[in-house]
Amino acid sequence: MSKWVGGEGYEVEPIRLDGHTLLRVRQHGVLIAYCRSVAEVASIVDLDELVELVILPQAAAGGRN
Repeated sequence: MSKWVGGEGYEVEPIRLDGHTLLRVRQHGVLIAYCRSVAEVASIVDLDELVELVILPQAAAGGRN
């Protein structure tokens, strides 16, 4: 799943909770809110500051450089 990070330590990620997809907003690892829409997230976090965090797969040990 995707994860977005922004200034002031904000993290936003989609999760499944009780059969519903929600957007979990955390700041410095502390839960701030579960949001049902991007509009709700925008009331907490400046969406222009969010960037998607992309985790690249690591090369296998002993692989090429």
